Amino acid sequence: MPIRTTYTKNLSLDSGKLLMVSPLVSAAWLSEHLNDPTVAIADCRFALTQADLGEQQYRKEHIPGAYYLDLNRDLSSPAKAQGGRHPLPDFPMLAKKLAAIGVCSEPPEAPTLVVAYDDSRFAFAARLWWLLRYLGHYQVAVLDGGWTGWKAAGYSTSDSVPPSKSGNFLPKLNARQVVNFDYVKAHKDLPGVILVDARESDRYRGEREPIDPVAGHIPGAVNYPWHDVTTTEGYARSPNEQQQRWTALSQAEEIIVYCGSGVTACVNLLSLELAGINTGKLYAGSWSDWCSYLQAVRNEE
Repeated sequence: MPIRTTYTKNLSLDSGKLLMVSPLVSAAWLSEHLNDPTVAIADCRFALTQADLGEQQYRKEHIPGAYYLDLNRDLSSPAKAQGGRHPLPDFPMLAKKLAAIGVCSEPPEAPTLVVAYDDSRFAFAARLWWLLRYLGHYQVAVLDGGWTGWKAAGYSTSDSVPPSKSGNFLPKLNARQVVNFDYVKAHKDLPGVILVDARESDRYRGEREPIDPVAGHIPGAVNYPWHDVTTTEGYARSPNEQQQRWTALSQAEEIIVYCGSGVTACVNLLSLELAGINTGKLYAGSWSDWCSYLQAVRNEE
């Protein structure tokens, strides 16, 4: 049996409104709230090597009532020469999509709790978690254990795609939570600023680069691989482990996190939140954006 963390019973009801205590929910909690009108479930399964696989899996079987959100179509915008492989999405379009799955952010409706899940140790669910918070919607959580944990626990599944809903979602961007190439270049070496590379250690060291045209990392960055946030079974490590993981950075004034394209870096931002550290920012373009500028310089030489 996989080891489960203490992230349970992390939501409570008060006068019909959901109060967030943790950015994670357990499968047991979600199974009891499948029919709760103030809960919306987002299936974020995706495979970088086969872009349509996640939706195929969703249509075959998913958590009852879940809607599918695609990394490329919904949670990102098309890539350009600069900006990385997964630029931030068109926010008016994403807002319409969120409203269509029943997400409400404005009165008179109670704010909707969005529960995101994947089968990749939070890799894609954390992207939606971060995006919603960036859009000013803090009623969002990631399913601990993901799809694999849900299935292993024997909870019900469905192949029925639910009909569109009429939510009321109004984005309120928190611009300070995201930075770009120029910002990173100007701030990464300042006192109190820590730049964190979330990729696997061999990619950070430049020993392997399966995707981007340049290997290595941004000068001055330290390496905190995103896989270390969870167990191999996809459960978040304990609160104490999350805190210990970031002990060396806990006094930083600003932590800028990046990965290959701004997706799995969000798992580290989730870990920072679990550790009680709220100084994290996302370099949305990440290494794919940074090395695109290096390529442009080399092409000019």
